[in-house]
Amino acid sequence: MDAASQVDAALDRLTHLFPKLIDLSLDRMHRLLADLGNPERRLPPVIHIAGTNGKGSTVAAMRAVLESSGYKVHVYTSPHIVRFAERIRLVGSLVDETLLLSLLEHVEEVNAGRPITFFEVTTAVAFLAFARIPADVTLLETGLGGRFDATNVVARPIVTALSSISMDHMQYLGDTLAAIAAEKAAIMKPGVPCVSVAQEPEALAVIADYARTIGAPLKLQDRDWRIRSPREGSFAFEGEAVQWPAPAPSLPGRHQYENSGLALAALEQTGLPIPPFAVRSGLRNIDWPARAQHLKKGPLARMLPSGWELWLDGGHNEGAGRVIADLAAERWSDAPLHIICGMLSTKAAPDFLRHLKAHAASFTAVGIHNAAAYAPEELSAAARAAGVADPVTAPSPEEALRSIVANGTRRSRVLICGSLYLAGEVLRENA
Repeated sequence: MDAASQVDAALDRLTHLFPKLIDLSLDRMHRLLADLGNPERRLPPVIHIAGTNGKGSTVAAMRAVLESSGYKVHVYTSPHIVRFAERIRLVGSLVDETLLLSLLEHVEEVNAGRPITFFEVTTAVAFLAFARIPADVTLLETGLGGRFDATNVVARPIVTALSSISMDHMQYLGDTLAAIAAEKAAIMKPGVPCVSVAQEPEALAVIADYARTIGAPLKLQDRDWRIRSPREGSFAFEGEAVQWPAPAPSLPGRHQYENSGLALAALEQTGLPIPPFAVRSGLRNIDWPARAQHLKKGPLARMLPSGWELWLDGGHNEGAGRVIADLAAERWSDAPLHIICGMLSTKAAPDFLRHLKAHAASFTAVGIHNAAAYAPEELSAAARAAGVADPVTAPSPEEALRSIVANGTRRSRVLICGSLYLAGEVLRENA
């Protein structure tokens, strides 16, 4: 058995140590980290980010700019798309599978069979790796929420950041925007600057109140930092002490200007020297799969006629639906858009789908190899309830593509969307 297979086996064993996939608490995490020698206290300087949508893209933009500046960067993100190792980057490279296996086995031994969640284990593994290997910066993305997220054990990051906050994971974080914002705002720390994109008034009120209460300097978009003249090809970032002309980010969509602006605002607050050339080079080369990703090669892409396009996006909540709709209106109105969608039943499908209904030339619901996924017939019914016209089903994205092509009469664009789990399956199939 190779190292990657042994990693999967170890993760499977650890998954069964806790009866629930998610149980927001820091008690188990503090206990495990103490038994491991508290690696979270020895991390390179941390930038900690929470939010509903855009936090992963913001991390990717920060990494690209920092690495273009010559800094050594550790990164922890979730979930992974194809391989678990995607979650942990050590000074520019995905964690080596052999090292990952060694760290997992060590954490498993130290934990000694006590209850622990999957995300707590993987976060502890990342902290061990980051503490052992020198770097200049650690980029740390929350998994879910903030207050009780396993990453929220770092006592003093150098900066915290809040990406766009909207309704998602209501069963864990609360059923109002204010409640969700309160959970995410809790990554702020006294005396540590927090940068935030423009938020809905209900969320902003909570964020601002929490910042005042704990004494965290809050740096808000359009008050303390700005994005000027975002247009095709370029924009300008204006911070408190810097002005950076910047190219359009390599990730498509108007929302990526905001995410890139948040990345630059966070980097300004670190005080690290960032040369203008690194801003230009970094934003032109952001690497973040399954976020409006254009699939140009592979078996699925080759199924399309000449001139057609295949895109992939893992967004799965209302905010993501709004972003995809904006992208369709701004960039994809030149050809019919055929949507292939699969979602988890834990997501509010109608809230996501109602934003797409006006842009779908056709809609095909497919299944995902996940016990929590909507059956295609269930998702098709949800789409119809959301106002999508004439939704159909297919057993797989490949079969959906085959049908779309067979019935297509002119150049078209196909978007596969609705879940990062589906995105992972597509990327594996299209490799």
